[in-house]
Amino acid sequence: MINNTLNHKLVCKIRAKNLKIVKYYVFLQKQRNSASKSYTTLMTKILYISQEIQPYTPENEISTTVRNLPEYIQGLKKEVRLFMPKYGCVNERRYQLHEVIRLSGLNLDIDNADYPLIIKVASVPQAKMQVYFIDNEELFQRKAIFKDENGAFFEDNDVRKIFFCRGVLETIKKLGWVPDIIHCNGWMTSLVPMYIKQSFAKDPVFEQTRIIYSAYNAWDGNLNTDLYKKAVNNEVTEETLANIKDPNWENLTKMGIEYADGVILHTDNKEVEKSVSDFNKPFIKASGEESYENINAFYDKILEENSITA
Repeated sequence: MINNTLNHKLVCKIRAKNLKIVKYYVFLQKQRNSASKSYTTLMTKILYISQEIQPYTPENEISTTVRNLPEYIQGLKKEVRLFMPKYGCVNERRYQLHEVIRLSGLNLDIDNADYPLIIKVASVPQAKMQVYFIDNEELFQRKAIFKDENGAFFEDNDVRKIFFCRGVLETIKKLGWVPDIIHCNGWMTSLVPMYIKQSFAKDPVFEQTRIIYSAYNAWDGNLNTDLYKKAVNNEVTEETLANIKDPNWENLTKMGIEYADGVILHTDNKEVEKSVSDFNKPFIKASGEESYENINAFYDKILEENSITA
């Protein structure tokens, strides 16, 4: 009897000890899960929109910046994704592009014409960054990017610009990935800040999103002068777009600056600098990889100011 009692007590002690171990293990798992969720929640999400990105398009200041800057920012434990047009010069086989069916299929009405939206995706070589490509057979299948063989702007660059800007925003809504910052790079993206503030102001996807606009060096010439008429929709009137009735680089850049929450200047153009001052926008100047640390600090500053005013 005594032995049985001792054995029973010993078994009970072992069970109690094992139960404590199990409870402690469960507690640790909960702590880890909680920390993981908190970490994921706190990770800043930055979406880069650019007219060109290396290696898909030739090397220049924009394409190089929007290839290297996101990788640097991702290394600081921020989530990044990228958008660009799918020009005909982008080699789909080499870079393993594939269509995302669930994101494709929408028709965008521009100037009483329907343009089917096709979304393709790939990963930047040697970097774990997703790039989404905005495609349309009529607008982007030609091999050249902006100019014909004679060096003249394509007549439909205005429609391509509108389609790209609207196509990106419609795709973001479907992605289920809400960016904290949208960083627009170059004149091709300059309608994005305006569309977000005017057409998508009440959309929960963009409600808390801050917009950075990067201005790069100027080019000569104009887009089609009907751009401001074609860019209208239910929320955007011709009056809103009056400043781009003369759609040159300077006016298109000013449009991006006007509706942005912060500006990064990769140009010393005095008129653009004056517009930043006139619109009272926070800004920094940038040039090359040595600017990346300052750009990251600028992101944090814009987000912090938003949290204070929210």
